[in-house]
Amino acid sequence: MRIDHIAFWVKDLEMMRSFYETYFDAISNEKYINPIKKFESYFLSFENGSRLEIMFRPDITEANNHNEVQKLGLIHLAFSTGSKEKVNELTERLRNDGFEIIGEPRTTGDGYYESVILDPENNIIEITE
Repeated sequence: MRIDHIAFWVKDLEMMRSFYETYFDAISNEKYINPIKKFESYFLSFENGSRLEIMFRPDITEANNHNEVQKLGLIHLAFSTGSKEKVNELTERLRNDGFEIIGEPRTTGDGYYESVILDPENNIIEITE
């Protein structure tokens, strides 16, 4: 068994596609549009075969999760860069481009070297070694 993909709703489909392409080397498929359901989505593929599906529909409401006040359910995505240096480099690149760093690069209690950022729609992203 392996996880094929994880999906989440977004407010701005194009902005989120661009973010994951720019910073995490995602490769997007063509946009899927279902005009009857007012549904649009992209599958974003990564080098190791994992995928994210980002989806938009105008009637979907925002979740109440926040990086400091969390609810049950999915809470973050983690991307492995392969080295501490790449964690540091990507974290600084994101900081310089105006993204919020909510956890500076460090070794965690469970042994990960990681930083934690918020994507453009405030989803929590761990950048790991």
